[in-house]
Amino acid sequence: MTARLADIAAQAGVSEATVSRVLNGKPGVAAGTRESVLAALDVLGYERPVKLRQRSAGLVGLITPELDNPIFPALAQVIGQALTRQGYTPVLATQTPGGSTEDELTEMLVDRGVSGIIFVSGLHADTTADMGRYDQLRGQGVPFVLINGFSDKVQAPFVSPDDRAAMQLAVTHLTALGHTRIGLAVGPKRFVPVLRKIEGFLLGMKERLGLDEAEVEAEELVQHSLYSLEGGQAAATALIGRGCTAIVCASDMMALGAIRAARQQGLRVPQDVSVVGFDDSPLIAFTDPPLTTIRQPVLAMGQAAVRTLLEEIGGTPAPHCEFVFLPELVVRGSTASGPGQRRTP
Repeated sequence: MTARLADIAAQAGVSEATVSRVLNGKPGVAAGTRESVLAALDVLGYERPVKLRQRSAGLVGLITPELDNPIFPALAQVIGQALTRQGYTPVLATQTPGGSTEDELTEMLVDRGVSGIIFVSGLHADTTADMGRYDQLRGQGVPFVLINGFSDKVQAPFVSPDDRAAMQLAVTHLTALGHTRIGLAVGPKRFVPVLRKIEGFLLGMKERLGLDEAEVEAEELVQHSLYSLEGGQAAATALIGRGCTAIVCASDMMALGAIRAARQQGLRVPQDVSVVGFDDSPLIAFTDPPLTTIRQPVLAMGQAAVRTLLEEIGGTPAPHCEFVFLPELVVRGSTASGPGQRRTP
């Protein structure tokens, strides 16, 4: 092994330590240096390690959470279409409860020689997760792009909606309708999009109602729950119990749960409780009532992720940065004037 490392190092013009890092898929090696080492392997007739063999031209992995939330299939469709138009074949890998983990799906895609990977709402969005997994992936020479959730520990391009601006839009809309007791239903606190939504909500409440962070916290206007219909129902039940007349939800699925919670308590939406969702998922305009929501710019985000990944595959590395896309408030039938703001007949 030592003799082989020495031969490769001499052929590539690098140190044996560098050769070892490349062969073991370790990070911290420049792309040009890695290519020199791999070329030296080929020249000397050594077989490349399985994970360092030539990528399968045309295959791009897409790793998403479970597809129960309609926003994820919508993103997958946009990304798949954009890849197909550029001559690539998307390989969809979906996480399911009790099924394969993100790491297992990543390994499966790498073993199949994909040219690159797009991660949607993955572990990169979890502030408690070990980001070393992405360094390892980069060390294997696999380009990747991450959607939803930013980490300064991961050297890769990110694509995100502006979660802070989204919450400010929602609060501005509801206060303009006369609501002063507004609650926020969000997912677990460890996720970057959740933290950003809370920041935007707090800023909106301060600018529009003069409430500072301590007042919002004391009045328990932020309720953490699961990103699901049941999670939204549980969060809304708690917020309505604290006197909230309007609820901003971190997903459309949570918003549907909030509407269910209001009705279970004999309240009407929007006459008694206003509800705002987030995503503008397909078919959400046809709920009862049609949902007021914050539209994620799915088309622009998906196309940007594909464009950025293909540039990396083509040899133009994208900088470690975040492309942030502005959301849009879509007003429908689930929001109305707050208490004391309605005109009497």
